[in-house]
Amino acid sequence: MAGFRTYRTTVKLDNWFEDRLLEEDEANQHLDKVQKGELNAQKVDFIKHHMMRPVQLTVSEDRKLHFGDVVLLLNIEGENPVCTTLSVNAEMNPLRKIPFASIVAPCGVSGGRRLQACARTAFVITSVDGTPEGCPLLFDQSFALRTTSGFAGGLYLTSEPRSFHKSAKLSRLQEVNLESKLTFESWWKVVFFDPEERMEFEGRPVPANVRVVIVHCKTNQALAVLGNFVQATIYGNEFEVTAHTFLDCHRTERDNNHWIVCTGDPSGEGLLFFSRTLSVAAGLETIEQCRQQFSLSNIKEGQGENQEAQRATVKPAD
Repeated sequence: MAGFRTYRTTVKLDNWFEDRLLEEDEANQHLDKVQKGELNAQKVDFIKHHMMRPVQLTVSEDRKLHFGDVVLLLNIEGENPVCTTLSVNAEMNPLRKIPFASIVAPCGVSGGRRLQACARTAFVITSVDGTPEGCPLLFDQSFALRTTSGFAGGLYLTSEPRSFHKSAKLSRLQEVNLESKLTFESWWKVVFFDPEERMEFEGRPVPANVRVVIVHCKTNQALAVLGNFVQATIYGNEFEVTAHTFLDCHRTERDNNHWIVCTGDPSGEGLLFFSRTLSVAAGLETIEQCRQQFSLSNIKEGQGENQEAQRATVKPAD
């Protein structure tokens, strides 16, 4: 049969010398790839080594989110809590070596099971309207989520309207990925998770480590993680992340759309949310604290207005 070798190369038949030279060339090419780090296994190890490097999250002293904070986005879904984080799905192909090694756009995202803050799971709250860093992030205020600088590339979380040519690979919903340029497709906003109280919290500072809904400004679709769509990555099996609002019978967003923007723990033990309690009850407790703080602020403002009104009505003595 043509092209089928019936004997080993040590048996000198036909073009035995050419076959031996071809084997030596293949071995030399393999050794060159090993020295240059171009093997697929080496590329995977290289990406994991840089993407899994620990990142220090911002510690919020006033328990609020600010522009410039380095945070981690956590989703807790289901009655038996399944914790996933918004993670950069960097693969072997999107790599740049000049002027320094980093991933390039477009790059996908997924819901990973790694709960430690690293270059793959850390995002920076970036201003899009000129708000300086350090100012509190407000409910319903536009902002952008950017990956950390360095190997993560400083890419922006972006989403575009679903079309026939562009959609999520598994669910065919609105795709979410990372792009290098900051455009209107990269604008997001935070809204309160309870629709009945959403209007009351509009314009208020966003507290850290509580459940919120992150909405895409252009399409008005909420960021969601799909627990029933599993995709294979070099980091293992992870969940697909899309921009789609999942509503229940009460027209309320489901757990797929609920995110906890986690900050660092001052004691250095990781995430502040998990340092308290790893349960849904802990998230609900922090929400109740947020409501209490909001009601107290309203009471103080009302008392201040009443005192000013009383001072205005008091006439000076003759």
